[in-house]
Amino acid sequence: MNFFQKTALAALLATIFLIYVGAIVRATGSGLGCPDWPKCWGELIPPTSLDQVDFDKLNIEKFQKKNPNITKETLAAEFNPVHVWVEFINRLVSLPVGLFTLATFLLSFQFLRKQTRVFIGAFSALALVLTNAILGAIVVSSGLKPGVITLHMALAIILICVFVYIIYRGGERLPSVRLGSQKGLLRPVLVILFLSCVFEGIMGSQVREITDELALKYKDTPRNVWHEILEQKSIYLFHRSFSWGILLLGIFLFAKTRKATGDLVQFSLKVSFGIILAQMVLGVLMSHVSVHPVVQVLHIGLSSILIVSLFWLILATREQKPMMATSNGSNNIT
Repeated sequence: MNFFQKTALAALLATIFLIYVGAIVRATGSGLGCPDWPKCWGELIPPTSLDQVDFDKLNIEKFQKKNPNITKETLAAEFNPVHVWVEFINRLVSLPVGLFTLATFLLSFQFLRKQTRVFIGAFSALALVLTNAILGAIVVSSGLKPGVITLHMALAIILICVFVYIIYRGGERLPSVRLGSQKGLLRPVLVILFLSCVFEGIMGSQVREITDELALKYKDTPRNVWHEILEQKSIYLFHRSFSWGILLLGIFLFAKTRKATGDLVQFSLKVSFGIILAQMVLGVLMSHVSVHPVVQVLHIGLSSILIVSLFWLILATREQKPMMATSNGSNNIT
C-alpha cells in the first residue's frame, strides 16, 4: 500500500473506532452528557463534579428555546460525571477522523488528473465528515431527536464505504477475483446481501432510537424485559425478521464461494459470514435475554465491519478492464 492508501486506511479505522465509541455513548445513555457543543458544560475540559460547573458559562436561554422548562436547577439535576466524560471522549475520538480525512483529501490532489474518481471520493469523505460533525451538534441541541440520529448513522455507513473505495482505487489495481463457476449468479447475490445489510443497519439505528427512549422513560425497568416492550414496535419486529433473510443469503454465498481465488478475498468471505452469525447470536440475546449495553455496542460495531468487508468484496470481484498498451506494445492487467 502506498502512503495515500495508508492514510485513508487510518481514516477508515478511526471512523470504525468512533462508531464503537458512539455505540457506547448510546448504550450508556450518555448522549446528552454534555448539554452544549462544541464545549462541554461551558468548558474545553469538562468538570468532574457538579460543584465545578459554572452555570454562567451556559447559554440557558438557548436551551429554553428548545425546552422552556430547562433551568439551572434542572440541568444540575441531570449532571452525571460518567455521562459527561463518555460523551466528551466520544468528541475527542472524532478528532483523528477529521485529521486523517483532511490528510487523505490533501494527498488526493495527486489523482486530480489521472484518477479523478479517487479525488472526488476523498472530497466526498471530507464533506461527509463535516456534515456529520454538524449533525452531531444538531443531535445535542435537539435533545437526541430520533430522525437526526438515524441520518447520522446512515452518513457514517456511506463514509466507510467511500474510504474503502478510495483505498481500493488509490493504488495499484488488484487482479480480478473469481468467485467460482457461478460468478454470474453470485455477484448479484453479493450486492443484494450488501444492500440488505445497509438497510438492516438503518433499521437497527431506528430500533436503537427506541431503546434510547426506553432508557429515559423506563429507568427503573430491568433491561431483561425491554424486549417485551420492543415487540410492540413494528420496526423492531421487521428488523428482527429481516435478519433471517440476511443469514440465508450469507449461507448461500459462503457455500458457493469455496473456490474463490485470492487469500484476502477468502478471508473477507469468512469474516463476513462470521459477523453475520455473530450478529444473529447477539440479536437473539437481546431478543430473549436482555438488551445489555455490551451486547448493543458489539452489535453496532460489528455491523460497520460487515459493511466494510462486503463492500470490499464487491470491489474485488468486479471485472477488471485491461490497461492501455505500454510503450513496448504489451498489455498489462493491474
